[in-house]
Amino acid sequence: MKIYTKTGDKGYTSLIGGTRISKHHLRIESYGTIDELNSYLGLIKDQDIRDRDKEVLKEIQDRLFTIGALLASDPEKQTKKVPDLFISDVELLEKEIDLMTEILPALRHFVLPGGTTASSFCHIARCVCRRAERLVVELSETSIVEKLVIMYLNRLSDYLFVLSRTINHLSHVEENKWIPRL
Repeated sequence: MKIYTKTGDKGYTSLIGGTRISKHHLRIESYGTIDELNSYLGLIKDQDIRDRDKEVLKEIQDRLFTIGALLASDPEKQTKKVPDLFISDVELLEKEIDLMTEILPALRHFVLPGGTTASSFCHIARCVCRRAERLVVELSETSIVEKLVIMYLNRLSDYLFVLSRTINHLSHVEENKWIPRL
């Protein structure tokens, strides 16, 4: 089987269910941004971070594929079974956030991105996650979107922020605090 099909050469692609839509459609932008986010998570996972964090990131990558499948499905013609997202997936992020927060100093300032390379990648992923969330929220205003998708993305951006702080903390790198000029 060839990787290229040539069916998208005119700027259209198919959703799960067969509906053809433009490649600039908000639905395509949404799951394309999820794919971009997933790639950044792979980059974070390839850094020198704790094994536990790598395991959680792999789980998150799997959930992002689930979200991509949900977003790539035509909600009007969903004939194929797609994976499900569960509240327990959101709860896993919350549990991980709580565990990391226990070892971190209290947050008293805004934090500028940076520190270690892995931490910086977390900040990039957090920003991509927020963009994905904005796109999915916009899509939800005109189309059916599973509510857990938005909740998961919201929590995931929080997780990535706390992971960035944790990576710096465990690497003994001081946070780059934003202290505004007044």
